[in-house]
Amino acid sequence: MTWRIGVDSGGTFTDVCLFEDDSGRIEVWKVASTPDDPSRGIAQGFEEGLRRIDRSPADVGYFGHGTTVATNALIQHRGVKTGLITTEGFRDLLEIGRQKRPDLYDLQADKPPVLVARNLRLEVPERVRHDGTVETALDQDALRQAVRVLRDAGVEAVAVCFLYGFVRAEHEAVARRIITEEFPAAFACVSHEVAPEFREFERMSTTVVNAYLGPVMQGYISRLADRLTGLGLPVSPHLTQSNGGVIGFDQAARLPVRTVLSGPSTGVVAAQAVGRMAGFENLITFDMGGTSTDVALLQGGVCRLATEAEVHGYPIKAPMLDIHTVGAGGGSIAYVDSGGLLKVGPRSAGAFPGPVCYGQGNQEPTVTDANVVLRTLNPTHLLGGRMQVDQALAQVAIGRLAAHLGLDVMTTAQGILSVVIANMARAIRVISVQRGHDPRDYTLAAFGGAGPLHAAQLAKELEIGRILVPRSPGILCAMGLLLTDLRADFATTRLRTLTVAERPGVEQAFTNLRGQAEAWFAGEGIAPGSRQIARTVDMRYAGQNYELSVPVPDGTITAATLDRLADGFAEAHRRMYGFVAEGEPVQLVTFRVEATGLVRKAAFQPHPPRAADASSAIIGRRDVWLPDAGGFVPCPVYDREKLDAGNRIAGPAIIEQMDATTVVPPGMTARVEPYLNLILEAT
Repeated sequence: MTWRIGVDSGGTFTDVCLFEDDSGRIEVWKVASTPDDPSRGIAQGFEEGLRRIDRSPADVGYFGHGTTVATNALIQHRGVKTGLITTEGFRDLLEIGRQKRPDLYDLQADKPPVLVARNLRLEVPERVRHDGTVETALDQDALRQAVRVLRDAGVEAVAVCFLYGFVRAEHEAVARRIITEEFPAAFACVSHEVAPEFREFERMSTTVVNAYLGPVMQGYISRLADRLTGLGLPVSPHLTQSNGGVIGFDQAARLPVRTVLSGPSTGVVAAQAVGRMAGFENLITFDMGGTSTDVALLQGGVCRLATEAEVHGYPIKAPMLDIHTVGAGGGSIAYVDSGGLLKVGPRSAGAFPGPVCYGQGNQEPTVTDANVVLRTLNPTHLLGGRMQVDQALAQVAIGRLAAHLGLDVMTTAQGILSVVIANMARAIRVISVQRGHDPRDYTLAAFGGAGPLHAAQLAKELEIGRILVPRSPGILCAMGLLLTDLRADFATTRLRTLTVAERPGVEQAFTNLRGQAEAWFAGEGIAPGSRQIARTVDMRYAGQNYELSVPVPDGTITAATLDRLADGFAEAHRRMYGFVAEGEPVQLVTFRVEATGLVRKAAFQPHPPRAADASSAIIGRRDVWLPDAGGFVPCPVYDREKLDAGNRIAGPAIIEQMDATTVVPPGMTARVEPYLNLILEAT
């Protein structure tokens, strides 16, 4: 029997999903994360998960891994000392940016720190024009001197970004060679390999972020690989990218900027699969963990792929699922601000010391403490009894906050949840209402360790009538690692007008990208029958500054292909902006190829329906404080592992499982569908 293992390392817990290929058996496990060295927590989860199923590493046929190492290093500015070499006259571009304030009406808003100090941003004479002709040859002596200055300054990484390096890469290639000769210990990256697209500020920012995170991710991946090898893992491990696909450890170490949304992306992939099984393709995903909440919108079962995003204040040009993140999780700390108002997050208690109820020394109440006091969470233990919690400690901490606010303990605890629900509702409105989507037309897919706990209140806030809770919501991101393919994205900017005369140039651009994709397929050892290539092109009207992505039909580029691109762009422009500018020239800007290596995935089997009565799954009762009732209400507690397809549960009720707790409020009914997912709907 071969087992496939997915491990998702979060800020609070490390989740493990184990899937047996032949029988379809699924086992899940959680261990506390180890923020000082996440590889320890992953190795521990791997070992304990295998012990749980009584198997050895030799039985593992696939290992996938999602991580927040790059994200956390960027958020907390724990990257390495980095140098930048750029075209003469452009070293301040990184700091000038687009001359936009973070918030138009906030005069006190701070920009994120510049990742490369000005004295470490060095210029060298070189200039390539927009058409690829060389105006000023690269001064290799000046470049060598710049590398030596950075080496003597103690930098650990060097980013190279020349003005038109994406058009003609020779100068950047020479720069990489000279860095290797003069400073072989440095992590070096060049912009035409990291982000070969136009818009110099975003390309420079992406290259700098990649260099800034490079040694951090290299060290982490090296430690993890050594631990897994030491444990006897017989297969090459994979790591998720921000685009929802997976890559090998070597490529992840070389391009860490593509992993900044590594963890959340696989949750979206898994939610997509679960929604398809349950018959819901229009989803709003709600992934609430211990440190943050990630939300995304899936229309027709597809999550929009962004080619550029701002991650924690830094523009990044890399393919990533359109996921919006807020600092609201189970470990988010509640406090009273200088104006006397209750606030929650983004500061988090993390895995250690964790919430007050963990008894590990924290004195500041968190969202988890509020749930323990309200008894929506088990007031004595979590993780199926493996982790003891102390409700009294949580009550004391919230009591201090209540005294400051002049409220009672229960009102304050419910206030903490109301504030965090408002934060999450605001995030969902960003990806739905602000983009022309009505949340009421979607199903809320709730997962993460704290997602099902808050889903009903969030759905009520947004007037969403249906909630989908996956079978194993607390480890869905880990499960997503078993449902995704190998994937790489390739792009090149070549400004062309959409005319038949430009057809050969369009064909050549895609031919070059396909060659890069084929080289990647060969390097990853992907069989010809498992290779897929999809093409798109970013298009705009001449004079516009923003592009729309349009699919490119398979086959040779012909006049008919260009006509279909024109029609596709007109449709996309009308959908986005509400009009079409008839007769205006259209430009082809950035050509893209998405290469997918199909791999065997976990497959789930439906269960035959049983009776609606779920009383046999009741394992106890407890009084739970419910906001609609304004007090404690007796609620049956169900063991989710004992629920069968066809079971129905009327609220109020609590459904517990090892990795999550689901609250079914009064006025809602939960039913178990054939794949054992829960569907909550208003009665």
